[in-house]
Amino acid sequence: MTGQPDNQILSLLLDIRDSMQRMEGKPDEFFRRPSPLATNRAQVHVDLAAHAARMDRMDERLDRIEKRFSLVDA
Repeated sequence: MTGQPDNQILSLLLDIRDSMQRMEGKPDEFFRRPSPLATNRAQVHVDLAAHAARMDRMDERLDRIEKRFSLVDA
């Protein structure tokens, strides 16, 4: 005997049990992983807001330049 069960179903169930036992210690990893992702996502939103504010300021500057050179009606 090689230590392997003759029944294929029993062998498959033993493999599933072994896999489940290995996964029991890993839930902490699953809960820790989203944290860096959430941080990066929040940083992207901050960066987008900063770019939007900068574009608004550029738009205001362009309006002032157009008024100064009489390119548009005041």
